Amino acid sequence: MQNIKDSPRTKVELILAASGLSDKDVFSKSDPICVVFQQAETNKYQSERRFVEIGRTERIKNCLNPKWNKKILMNYFFESKQPLRFELYDIDSGSQELSDHDFLGRAECELSEIVAAQSGRLTIPLRYSGRQCGSLIITAEELNEGQKESVYFVCHGRSLDKKDLFGKSDPFLEFYRIAEDGSRQMVHRTEVLKKTLNPEFAPFEITVRHLSGGDKDKEFLITCYDYDEDGSHDLIGSATTSVNALTIKRQNNLPLINEKKQLKKGSKYKDSGALHFLKVEVHKEFTFLDFITSGLQLEFAVAIDFTSSNGPVHSMNSLHYINSYAPNQYEMATQSVMEICEKYNRTKYFEATGFGAKIPPHFQVSHLFPLNLENFDRFTYGVEGVMAAYRIALQNTQLFGPTNFAPTINEFANKAKQFPLDGSRYQILLIITDGIITDMEKTKSAIISASDLPISIIIIGVGSENFQKMDELDCDSGLLSQNGRSAKRDIVQFVPIRNFLKSEMLAKEVLAEVPEQVASYMKSRRIAPLPPGSQPAPLEMGQPLGGVPTMQPMTARNPVAKPYDPSNTPTNVYPNLQNMPQSARYSSQESSQYAPYPTHNMPQSARYPSQSVPQSSPYQGHSVPQSAPYPGQNTHQAPYSSHDVHQSTPYPNPSYSNMQPPSLDKLNLGPSGPPYPT
Repeated sequence: MQNIKDSPRTKVELILAASGLSDKDVFSKSDPICVVFQQAETNKYQSERRFVEIGRTERIKNCLNPKWNKKILMNYFFESKQPLRFELYDIDSGSQELSDHDFLGRAECELSEIVAAQSGRLTIPLRYSGRQCGSLIITAEELNEGQKESVYFVCHGRSLDKKDLFGKSDPFLEFYRIAEDGSRQMVHRTEVLKKTLNPEFAPFEITVRHLSGGDKDKEFLITCYDYDEDGSHDLIGSATTSVNALTIKRQNNLPLINEKKQLKKGSKYKDSGALHFLKVEVHKEFTFLDFITSGLQLEFAVAIDFTSSNGPVHSMNSLHYINSYAPNQYEMATQSVMEICEKYNRTKYFEATGFGAKIPPHFQVSHLFPLNLENFDRFTYGVEGVMAAYRIALQNTQLFGPTNFAPTINEFANKAKQFPLDGSRYQILLIITDGIITDMEKTKSAIISASDLPISIIIIGVGSENFQKMDELDCDSGLLSQNGRSAKRDIVQFVPIRNFLKSEMLAKEVLAEVPEQVASYMKSRRIAPLPPGSQPAPLEMGQPLGGVPTMQPMTARNPVAKPYDPSNTPTNVYPNLQNMPQSARYSSQESSQYAPYPTHNMPQSARYPSQSVPQSSPYQGHSVPQSAPYPGQNTHQAPYSSHDVHQSTPYPNPSYSNMQPPSLDKLNLGPSGPPYPT
């Protein structure tokens, strides 16, 4: 886990323009400037947002459609919300006080909305007193400080000096950046090759910024040593060169000079061997923002732990307890991360799943199921849709176990495997759990197999459990390995929620490594950003694993997609009949105080009497639609009979022929299809 304080900073420049501004001057047009503010961090005692100025443009005279030249420089953090406010003023004097000038309009957005917009260009309305008064056009460009290029070397040594008394040398190379004051800083060391005077070093890569401060004409130093176990390595020789000397001038053979031997031997000294560069290539280092601004869509999925170790959902001590006044830890983790993530996917659809519960209609344990139990569609619209689906699922499942991660990881790895190889899509999987993994070896294997795919896995631990074993998955000191297999790259980030009192800090910690993970995947596959203006082919609903949904938000087909209203969240899809005998609610073999509502062993009279629907039912005893879970006419029929069930009831007969939406026809979540029993 990388400390967020050490997280590399990306600098962006905001380029500003406006159109259709109001004319405030009587005899001429307005002289506008744009002032940019960023929201400051608040503490628990501050209830209102506070913005601080971070820069302002120059004034442009007599112009209602200005294009300002001065750029606004700021740091960009993927893992943080960065709300911005833009205010335009008509400047008529030299006063620096904004209150001395005419106000032209205001706009607000988040920096993530700008960088994630097509080509990094966002147009938003300017408003004054509730009315639109023009438009603001904001373009974000990443500041290139030489960090976007690297040099790929293939280097061999030839005829090196013999340094060992009874044998050959054990050579290795060190590369140094030379500072303006002549001091040196090592930026790369090769491996040691034993007993050879003609070493063939493994290929390696160094960024131009590290090698020469971003200047390809600036010289750097290469030294060659003979390795000694006691650390007193003997100098064989050294050479200086530059990137352009190697690539443009083709000075590929560098003699190694040992100045002490040169002084001692004088004109008889030629060199101490030579370095031969078989290949020197300058590669562009594409960054996370390069891919985002070219159209990369981040696809997000959440998998929530529904195992019994969380505690009964109706108990105030449960980690799943729903409190009207504050979110539980699962809600806090989901909301804080998803609110950042949703800016980077234009569809605003998330995949919301759970694992470790017994689910309707047969209440068999499922290691992966959609939270939207009404139609078994794992796509939900927006953060609100995820939160609503989570609350509904809590009331209609039985917490059970075990805590298996591998089925979830394998499922979303299989989805990522089907993404086009054009850098247009990348999967992020958020797993929230309260306990120790029960399938650790299978989970390790799944992670290693997924490590060369476009996927990152974020694990958040809730509760007070000892999560020490989770560190085995988040290998910051090296790559995850198992039985001789090693991960291709680090794709896992684990964070215990108890370390973070504020949700913003949690999001910062868990998302900090995502940009580097995305960039490292693209680099490993040598994928360049999409050219400007190009668009990847959309995944249709019928494609494997459900791709990007094409349905519109808040359709009748997906009621969970409606805006989230905590005061009006339905709790029971299958209501608990208060006066139902215990034997009717739960099977004789498997009683549980908090079990959901199986229909086996339930007397017909206990289900829905023909004249009296209980108050806990969705339809309050009248006007029951035919498509409801409990038909209003055939009340003699059990809600989930094995035959003759209305097609639109949530859980049809065991063939599941009508259960699956078109987008999920190839989910492959279990051998028997939805609801994925084990």
